[in-house]
Amino acid sequence: MTPVTLESFIDHLSIPKSCELNKPVYKKLFLDNGILDIADKTALKDDVEKIRWLYTLKPATINIAGHVDGERDFSEVAILQVEITSTKRLKRIATFMQRSIPYPLVLLFTQGNQVCLSVADKRINQADKEKWVVEDILYTDWIDLTAPTAAQAAFLEDCNINSFSFANFLSFYKSLADRVIAINCASHSGRYEQGATDNIENKSSEGRLERLRELEKLNLKKSEIANKLKKEKQLGRQVELNTQIKKINDELEKIRETI
Repeated sequence: MTPVTLESFIDHLSIPKSCELNKPVYKKLFLDNGILDIADKTALKDDVEKIRWLYTLKPATINIAGHVDGERDFSEVAILQVEITSTKRLKRIATFMQRSIPYPLVLLFTQGNQVCLSVADKRINQADKEKWVVEDILYTDWIDLTAPTAAQAAFLEDCNINSFSFANFLSFYKSLADRVIAINCASHSGRYEQGATDNIENKSSEGRLERLRELEKLNLKKSEIANKLKKEKQLGRQVELNTQIKKINDELEKIRETI
């Protein structure tokens, strides 16, 4: 059954009680580490209502091994709930939170009945082993738990850790990241395809993410051209811009078929 409340979604994750922390995180944690700029601090002050550290998954609390190599330290995974009052600066908030906490981090943003999941690829800074480099940060769209689309409902159902890889924390975290990529692809294709039944040729998570980024770039380019078209008075130039939009639409459709 698809979760319809935040509590039922958290329950549906099926994270063992042994991993539960459920403690408040105070904004001071982020202010004290010195990496927030003025805009970050404003977003933290004005948009973040409260933060709870829901779970810490580590070998002592769940039967999953850590993964540490020269590039990554996935000794444990933390899950935080961040209740926000405005969605306008969501990406800024996710970025400074991912940079501030030196663990692989799952951020569960909430506003009323809506949820948004964010994960990030973090690597050890080769110039300073005590620091992290935050690379791709992924977000789902906002999902209304009381009225999800069919694809969103399938994604929510799929967010049960018993269907994740337990080989180690890197593969465990990647299981969730793959699901985030899949639901973001579904916003373009209309189809949520993920998991054991989704070993489809040319649909590796890395390839899908690359094509997803290309879709985002093309949609941005299309919007820019459409804005120019609205202001254009010359008929010849209007025809040229319409031709460019048609070409982009064709490219978008080709990519949608591959994700």
